[in-house]
Amino acid sequence: MKHLTREELDAGLAHVQASPSDGGRLEMLVRRPRTNEREVLEAGVLDLEDGLVGDNWRDDKYGLDPAEHLATQITVMNARAAALVAQTRERWALAGDQLYIDLELGDENLPPGTRVRVGEAVIEVTAVPHTGCRKFSARFGPDATRFVNSKNGRRHNLRGINARVVEPGTVRIGDIARKIRPKDTRA
Repeated sequence: MKHLTREELDAGLAHVQASPSDGGRLEMLVRRPRTNEREVLEAGVLDLEDGLVGDNWRDDKYGLDPAEHLATQITVMNARAAALVAQTRERWALAGDQLYIDLELGDENLPPGTRVRVGEAVIEVTAVPHTGCRKFSARFGPDATRFVNSKNGRRHNLRGINARVVEPGTVRIGDIARKIRPKDTRA
C-alpha cells in the first residue's frame, strides 16, 4: 500500500482535530497476543494487573522502570488519526494500540491524571509519552511518523497516549468514553 505524503496527512488534520472532547465512541479494540500479532475484538476485559486480558503489553516494555511499565499498560489512539494514517480500517490495528477511540487525546483535553470511563472500566492517562517509532514508520511511512511526532501532532497526541487501568471491567465496541470529573472537595 502506498503511504500518504505529509501534504495528504496535513490535509486530513482538521477532521482529526474535530474529534469530540468528551463522549467519544470506542471504534476498535485490539489485543496483541504475541509480537506482530493482532486480534480485533468485539469485547475485552481491562484488568488492574494484566491490562487488556490476553495482551502482551508486558513483553514490549524494554528498559522501563516498574512505574513507567505500569504507566504503559494500555495505549489509546484517536480513531480519526488511525483512519488517516492507515487509510483502511483493516490496517488500523497495525498501529499496535489497544483502544481506538473517537476522542481528542491532546494534553489540553486529557492531561496526565485524567480518568476516562470506557464501558465498565476506568483508565487513567499517564505522563509517559507515546511516539511514532521504527515499526510505525515501516507500517505507515516516514511522513506519517513525522506527522504524529510534529509539534502539532504531539500537541494533539496523534500517535496516542499511554494509560493504566484503575477500575477493571469489560469494554465493548460502541462504548462511549467519558471523562470523570474530579469530585468537588470544597466544604
